[in-house]
Formats: sequence, C-alpha cells, structure tokens
Amino acid sequence: MTGSKTAPFTADDYRARMERAARAAADAGLAGLLVAPGPDLVWLTGYTPTAITERLTLLVLAPGQDPVLVVPTLEAPDAAHAAGAPALTLRDWTDGKDPYAATAALLDSGGRFGISDNAWAMHLLGLQKTLPNTSYAALTDALPMLRAVKDAAELELLAAAGAAADATFEEIRKVPFGGRRESEVGADLADLLRRFGHSQVDFTIVASGPNGANPHHEVGDRVIEQGDMVVLDFGGLKDGYGSDTSRTVHVGEPTDEERRVHDLVREAQEAGFRAVRPGVACQEVDRAARKVIADAGYGEYFIHRTGHGIGVTTHEPPYMIEGEEQPLVPGMCFSVEPGVYLPGRFGVRIEDIVTVTEDGGRRLNDTSREMVIVD
Repeated sequence: MTGSKTAPFTADDYRARMERAARAAADAGLAGLLVAPGPDLVWLTGYTPTAITERLTLLVLAPGQDPVLVVPTLEAPDAAHAAGAPALTLRDWTDGKDPYAATAALLDSGGRFGISDNAWAMHLLGLQKTLPNTSYAALTDALPMLRAVKDAAELELLAAAGAAADATFEEIRKVPFGGRRESEVGADLADLLRRFGHSQVDFTIVASGPNGANPHHEVGDRVIEQGDMVVLDFGGLKDGYGSDTSRTVHVGEPTDEERRVHDLVREAQEAGFRAVRPGVACQEVDRAARKVIADAGYGEYFIHRTGHGIGVTTHEPPYMIEGEEQPLVPGMCFSVEPGVYLPGRFGVRIEDIVTVTEDGGRRLNDTSREMVIVD
C-alpha cells in the first residue's frame, strides 16, 4: 500500500493555487473570490477551522492584491498554523466588532465576486447589506473548473486513495454475504477503508437484490440471500483526496440474464473509458457508455449521469453528462460509472476513477470488472 502523506503541499503550492484562482477570477470578469470554510478553502490554503460556526471566516482573493484570510480572533492561532498561512495575510476580528465592515475594506464596493457555494446565507447577506452595490456568483457557476485539473502531487494522492479502495474490494469479496444484513457488510467496508488509510468514509452502498435497482440505496436491514446481485459502491478521503469505486457481485451462481446485464454494463464502462482523451467534451463520455446500454434495449434503465469529478471532495465538477461541453484536459479526474437498474429485481453498476492523460485516459481503480461470485 502506498505510504501516507499527511502534509504533501507547501506554502508555495498554496500560493500558486491562490494566484491561479485570482487570475481565473479576472479572466471570468470577476473582481475577486470570497471563499468560506469548506473544500475550496482547504484546497486554496490548507486551512480547516476546528468548528464552522456563525463567526465569519472568509478568504479574499483579488487580482493584484495579496490574499487575505479574515478570521475570528479566537481562531487566528489555528489559522496561522495552516500549511498555506505563510502565503497569505491574516486579518482577525474580535467579538463585538463588525466582521462585514472588516471584510468590506478589502473589496471593490461595486464589484462582482465569486463566492464559494457553501458560504452561509447570513454572511452573504451581511456583505450585501454593507456593500449594497456588490453582486455575487456561486463558484460552481462562475469557475466550475477551478479545482478540476490536478497536478502531479494531487494525482499521486488520488491514485493512493484508489489503491486503498481497491484493497478494500479485494478483502470484502472474501467475507460472507449470504445470510448477513446489508448494514453488516457496509460496516465491514467502512472498517476496511479505514484500515487501508482512509480518514473519512463518505458512503458504503450495499444494495442487494431489488435494493440494487435504487442507485443511492446505501445500506439497510435487508438480509442478503443466495441468488442476490449486490451493488457495492464505497469511498471517502485518504490524506485529503477522494476514492469512489463500484463493483457488483453475486451471491452464488447468477442466471443467464444477470450475467448478460453485468456484461453489458462492463462493456458500457469500457466504452466510456475509451472515449476519454484530451479535447473531447465531457458529454461524449456519457454518450459512449449510454449508447452501449441503449443499443441493447436497456436505455430507460440507465437513470443517472455517467460520471462526476473527484478531488478534495468525492463529488465535484466536471460531470460526464449530456449537455456538458467542457473539453477534457490532462489532469482531470472523474468517475466512469454506468449502470442498469431493473425495478423490483436487481441493479448493476461498475465504476472506476479515471484521469485524463496526454493521449487518453488512465484508470485509478484496477480490480476485476468481471462478475465476482461471493458466498
């Protein structure tokens, strides 16, 4: 297993990210970016508050200005120890003072700003009240590709997370399924992810028999039976970067139809993967996978997009879906996960994380995509 990297990024790495984000804001016609605690702040500064409260914490990035992190005074010592702190200026405010006035002094009073999606409404409204001539756009709309292209160090971390998820699958396929509840197998998955280095488990879907026809079933109290198809989808964060993989196993020998549907999804997943190359629109990955399933007569049972981006969160842009014309760029990472869901009967999903290379794509998951028989 790849060794742990608890602090892979330096202040220079974070400085470069903040500079890149400020340039991207200018290119998008924005006066700057306002980043609240959450994935964007972690990615840009390495800082995660010990608790996210009603007290305002906000990173201000603007072209031609040094980055400033506005923080409550009682949290300033923790912020000063963040890996990216040497690349920015801390401006603290004390209880009883107006944090919006302190922030307003850093902003163009008539500018349009990108603001992170998870900023609290009370903070956005407070800024609008203080600076009534400003306007705001969610970062997902204004700069959807901000975190999409990963550098070499990020790709290494994503590969390590993928390897940990693969190791989890290799172990889970050895445990008994028949006669146990979905929740018990889900607990096994969570334990294995942690054993192989995950600090955070985001989801453990164990969808057996008819539950497999619900793509987001997660786990329940249903007892897994002989003859069940079981969709496994699990992932989380390892050293700050995400894993997400799906395999569909079968308890005992499958029927001819179950094998046929599983093979169909495997072929669709392969088609989606083979569509990955620089310059191709995201929607083409969806189209390639979906065509295989539609041509076999199961198109109405593929009921979700083919993929989503992954990085410091397990779901982020870009999305592999019809209508997304964003071209693929080397360093992008996303899932390719077609599925077929037959209501009341069973479902099948096969998912790998894929990164775009200079001439195609590379899978970050490498466990068998063939039908796996479990006990």
